[in-house]
Amino acid sequence: MPRTDQVDHPPVSWERRLRGFGYAGRPHLSVRDRLIVPFPESGARLWRGLGLSPAAVGRPGWGGPLLVALLAGLTRFWHLGSPRALVFDETYYAKDAWSLLRLGYEGTWPDRKIADPQILDRPQVISLSDTGSFVAHPPTGKWVIALGEWMFGLTPFGWRFMTAVLGTLSVLMLCRIGRRLFRSTLLGCLAGALMAVDGLHYVMSRTALLDLVVMFFVLAAFGCLLIDRDRARARLAAALPVHGDGRVRPDGPTGDRAGTGVRPWRLAAGVFLGLAASTKWNGLYYLAFFVVLTLLWDVGARRVAGARRPYRAVLRKDLGWSVLSLVPVALVTYLVTWTGWFLSDNGYGRHWADGRGGTWAWIPAPLRSLWHYEYGVYEFNVGLHTPHKYESNPWSWLVLGRPVLFHYESPKAGSEGCRTATDCSQTILALGTPLLWWAGCCALVYLLYRWALRRDWRSGAVLCAVGAGYLPWFLYQDRTVFSFYAVVFVPYLCLAVAMMVGALLGPPGATGERRVPGAVAAGVLVLLIAWNFIYFFPAYTGQTIPYADWHARMWLDTWI
Repeated sequence: MPRTDQVDHPPVSWERRLRGFGYAGRPHLSVRDRLIVPFPESGARLWRGLGLSPAAVGRPGWGGPLLVALLAGLTRFWHLGSPRALVFDETYYAKDAWSLLRLGYEGTWPDRKIADPQILDRPQVISLSDTGSFVAHPPTGKWVIALGEWMFGLTPFGWRFMTAVLGTLSVLMLCRIGRRLFRSTLLGCLAGALMAVDGLHYVMSRTALLDLVVMFFVLAAFGCLLIDRDRARARLAAALPVHGDGRVRPDGPTGDRAGTGVRPWRLAAGVFLGLAASTKWNGLYYLAFFVVLTLLWDVGARRVAGARRPYRAVLRKDLGWSVLSLVPVALVTYLVTWTGWFLSDNGYGRHWADGRGGTWAWIPAPLRSLWHYEYGVYEFNVGLHTPHKYESNPWSWLVLGRPVLFHYESPKAGSEGCRTATDCSQTILALGTPLLWWAGCCALVYLLYRWALRRDWRSGAVLCAVGAGYLPWFLYQDRTVFSFYAVVFVPYLCLAVAMMVGALLGPPGATGERRVPGAVAAGVLVLLIAWNFIYFFPAYTGQTIPYADWHARMWLDTWI
């Protein structure tokens, strides 16, 4: 006797179809449950495991993430204004942000040897010119930094404030994203906690550079797309007919023709991806990767619903939301972020197209001027071959082959913090927590197995996000690149490790003999990662320590 869920499509078994969506081995699920996988627990079990009452922390699904974010925020705002210096490329972005506040575009500063001491010691005599300056990155990230300077002034705390805020919020977002992705509050909070103790994310959260801003907007877009996926599948499931026996079965006409309604979360994802691209152009790669990812998600939903031609159904019913709601919205968002430049008269190249004819004269002059400016930026970026002591090849990023030293000082013996040693060091090293990243390499291999052989959609989503932030840099082998660019895919590396830990723990219904060894292994791994972060903490925060202690932390010769 055939199973009831195979009546409409006898050639293809539902077990085979469901392997593509992480439900292999669970043929007992109804079609509606295959489209809408409920959260198995709200987080109450997590709090009970910690010896706390779920009622004491409010909504359990939020209590854990908020606690993890609080711990992340306390560490990120601790002595945020130290060192009192322009660290690494803060000398560009902190000043450009201040210029945006004053002029609406990037003005011209004097030589760094003159401007940097003025900013730190005599901010009242800052000599900023209103002559537009050529800059290599769009304005959004600098507007974010400028918000902190608007509140707290042109000070180290001011220009680092917003990156610390975004770093803290990104931990909260990752907890919630992990919870939705894995349907587990515990694994979601674990992913957020891992990012909270990642050294690279920590250092970038305390430095006024652009890459952490890109990471934040991309992560927000990823979260929006996950919510959109759940809600669109819920609408599709609701459209399936209920048969006389009360069961919901796959239905070809419904799978082919049912709409998913207005999808505001996808529009929000387009806005966030536009903000990411208008911070640094590598956000464009995430836009391209996520368009493909959402198309595949829609195909999967149509197939589970019973569509006879799922790809055609997506082209007819979902393509507009997958492409037109992401790409045009991101483009409009990108242009809006240039409002200050459009409204100016002295922005760099602002009036380049005024009075120029030619084939493209029908396009408004401000847009042609921006295109010309951006083409110059493109040529600058692809032609950046200036050797740098801390540049690195992307092949070495995942194994932390060459971190970037943001700040280094050698306090004299007898000075504050260096009274018991003859030589001391004070450093800020953009280095990921080594044990986390090395475990992440193993986790990525595990996810490749889950995606390729088990068709686990969660693994595919995480790998897509890692690939979008990592693989494009291999196109620029001759360009000067740095390992701290990898902060953009740190959240997904933490999701990969959390998923691997979940596999170690085993399924909720496993016996004690199965779960105890896995729980011990998972606990040891997490505790070692936390210890590793604490061990490197002085090298992340610019604390003064004996040189011998600093050198002991340089585990690889390439870190020096």
